[in-house]
Amino acid sequence: MSKKALYLLGIAITIILGTFLYVKFCCNCIIKTPAVDTEKVSVVVAEETVIVPFILNGSGIDYHSNDNIKFLKNSFAVVLPVSDSVAIGIENLKTFLVANPKQKITITGYATSDETNSTTFENLGLARANDIKKYFVSKGLSASQFNTKGEIVDTWKTSKDTLLGPADYKFEAMEASPAVTDEWVILKDKINGDPLILHFSTNKSSNNLSDAEKQKVADLVKYMEHVKDAVILAVGHSDNVGNRDSNVVLGQKRAEFSKNYLSKKGIDGSRITTDSKGPDEPIGENTTAEGKANNRRTVITIK
Repeated sequence: MSKKALYLLGIAITIILGTFLYVKFCCNCIIKTPAVDTEKVSVVVAEETVIVPFILNGSGIDYHSNDNIKFLKNSFAVVLPVSDSVAIGIENLKTFLVANPKQKITITGYATSDETNSTTFENLGLARANDIKKYFVSKGLSASQFNTKGEIVDTWKTSKDTLLGPADYKFEAMEASPAVTDEWVILKDKINGDPLILHFSTNKSSNNLSDAEKQKVADLVKYMEHVKDAVILAVGHSDNVGNRDSNVVLGQKRAEFSKNYLSKKGIDGSRITTDSKGPDEPIGENTTAEGKANNRRTVITIK
C-alpha cells in the first residue's frame, strides 16, 4: 500500500474515533431543564385577619373599635396594655357615666367549653367580666354602675392562643326621672350638677373668685338659708407634687379656706363639712401643667 493511501486511511480512522468518543462522553454534558412537579408546588395564602369589634352602644353613647379587650386561653385576666382605641372608648364611657350616674351596664364575659376555670368564680366567663369591671374601675369608672355575668359558649374567635373580646356590654334602660317642681330641689340639682370648684396655685390655699364662681356662692347661700337641715361638703384636692401626706394636709387647707369663705358669706360654719383627698382623685394628667392645675381644687356640693 502506498504512503498516500496509508495517510488517507489514518485520517479516516482519526475522524471515526473522534466521533465515537464525542458521542460517548460529551452528549451527557448537555444541561437539561428539570420538569416541574406540579403536585409539589404549594401556594401560600395570607392568614385572614380576625376582628371582634369593641362596642359601647347605649342611649347617648355609640363607640366602635376594630380592636378589643383580649384574654389568653384559660386565663381570667385582661391582657395589658389594651390598645389605644380601646382606651379611648373607656375614656368616652367614663365621661358618659359621670354625666349619667343612674346608668347601669351589665358586662357579660364569655369562655369556651374547653377552657379550664381555675378561679373561685362559678365560671371563667364571670371571672373575665369581673376583671374587665376591675380594669374599668382602675381607670376611674364607678364600680356601682356595673353588673357582671358569665356565659359558657362552644366557640369564640381567637388569634392563636388569644381570645378576642369575649365580652359584651348591655346598657340598661334608665328610669325616667320624675318632673321636679320644688324650687329648692331644682336649686340643689343645679348646685350639685355644676358644683362650685375653686382652683388653686401650687402650694397655695387661697383663691380669687370669678364672677361665675361668685354666682355659685350666692346660690349656695340662698339654698342654705331656706333649707335649714342642709349641709355643705367641701373636699380639697391636690396634684402629685411632693409627698402624699403633705398633699393631704394641703387639700384640707384648701377645704378649710372654702369653709371660711362661705362662713363670711353668711353660712353657719357648723353646717359645712370638710374633707381632703390629697392627690388620690386626679381629674387631669399630673404629667402636664394644665393637668396639675385642674387637680389643685376644692369641690363644694350639698350633701
